Amino acid sequence: MRAKLTLSVSDLAHTRFALCPMWEVVTSFRALIGTPVPALHRGWAAQVRPRCAAAGLDHGWLADMIAPTGHLPDFLNPPPTGYARTLDEELATIAATDPRQVRQDLDYLAAERGGRLPPRLRALYRDPPAQLPRLAAEIEAYWELALAPYWARIRAVLEADVFHRARQAAGSGTARMLNNLHETVRWDGDSLLLTERHCRLTRIATGGGLVLAPSAFAWPRVLTRAVAPDPPQLAYPARGAATLWESRREPRTDALAAVVGRSRALLLAELDSPASTTELAHRADLSAAAVSQHLTALHSAALVSAHRAGRSVLYARTALADALLDAQP
Repeated sequence: MRAKLTLSVSDLAHTRFALCPMWEVVTSFRALIGTPVPALHRGWAAQVRPRCAAAGLDHGWLADMIAPTGHLPDFLNPPPTGYARTLDEELATIAATDPRQVRQDLDYLAAERGGRLPPRLRALYRDPPAQLPRLAAEIEAYWELALAPYWARIRAVLEADVFHRARQAAGSGTARMLNNLHETVRWDGDSLLLTERHCRLTRIATGGGLVLAPSAFAWPRVLTRAVAPDPPQLAYPARGAATLWESRREPRTDALAAVVGRSRALLLAELDSPASTTELAHRADLSAAAVSQHLTALHSAALVSAHRAGRSVLYARTALADALLDAQP
């Protein structure tokens, strides 16, 4: 498969990067249902799959809509209006999608699946305004279970990728930056050539410019979106994604313990992967009541974030806590 995207001077002038939570939703869900799960994400999937199954997300809206290969509904990836939209902003846009766009995407899915859609998607086809809020609610539930506890780490990888490519464009030009996005992407004079694409892309009637969206879960593919009148989007594998789930070196907490206390410093160190109060109590050899008290204090200080997972709550280190641990001598 090959596509040619001709870019004008105006398009190049309006080429920009964007961090898009919904690209991480659709690509991570596709990775999660892979057989097998890509080796890069198996550690993450081992933690997330049981939570999603317990919440019924393994046979919900996303499972009906996203297959391991094939078309990804374009309306799930609305055009970014800034550098970093929040998930809530993207979900509001999805809930207000033009019914014609929803039905067009579902027609593509039906064509890929022999002309049939599951009952949920047939209901969505009949009445998009009534069903889209239900889809948005499930996406939010999936985000809380599968991505929010890890978002500080994921976003750091995405930010580092954008910083690297912005410096590359500044030092060597936009053409070299585009040539280095992915092995299937090549700049050729006035056009961007894409091979082995996994989404539709056409320049006809699409908007000006180009949106480049780094993704921690897109590997090994480049994914595209082209819906008039929006500018086309390229979601490409972010640099550093291969190190995303690597265990960090055991942090020294002596200096931090002098400020926040030994037990709280220990809990921050144990939160290299998200965990519940019970899990942390077992890891740190503390009572659940003591852990709960410490986590409340750490949450108030913005050092941990809390995410509902069924009847329990998962706690995760924030970027601020990561920075404090990384600064230890």
